[in-house]
Amino acid sequence: MQHRAYTVVDSPVGPLTLVAVDGALTGVYMDQQRYRPPAETFGDPDPVPFAEPIGQLGEYFAGRRTEFDLPLTLIGTPFQRCVWAALRDIPLGGTVSYGELAERIGRPTAARAVGLANGRNPIGIIVPCHRVVGSTGALTGYGGGLDRKQQLLAFERSVSEGSRPTGEGSPASRG
Repeated sequence: MQHRAYTVVDSPVGPLTLVAVDGALTGVYMDQQRYRPPAETFGDPDPVPFAEPIGQLGEYFAGRRTEFDLPLTLIGTPFQRCVWAALRDIPLGGTVSYGELAERIGRPTAARAVGLANGRNPIGIIVPCHRVVGSTGALTGYGGGLDRKQQLLAFERSVSEGSRPTGEGSPASRG
């Protein structure tokens, strides 16, 4: 039987619920996130499996980490997992359109399907679905809300440009 656990950490974009199955991160969810699974599926409250993700999120929000290096278990269809893998190749401070992402995965006519997969990303921030924008560069749908998307992109631009990041602070567990 799989061991499911979760914890909640504070962040500059609000509380984040981290979920793991057998020690591998399977979810990072914001409050009131679209497609957020029911809380009863998260397992038992237990901050122990989350020391490394909490540490890396803290470094990210302090502007000291530009990439995450964590064991992840992405639960989705093969197409969704392909899209989510491509998201991890978008550098901090960068954006791509849904069409560009579709081309990157070899499915140039699948921009809408890419958008749907992007919206179902279970590991927000770490798998940076917020870096995908509309074809004109405009901010479009984001499961965590457009305000959070804008906040994350502005924060990442400030870090990549060498500015002092706003919203300092390490996430603190309250699982």
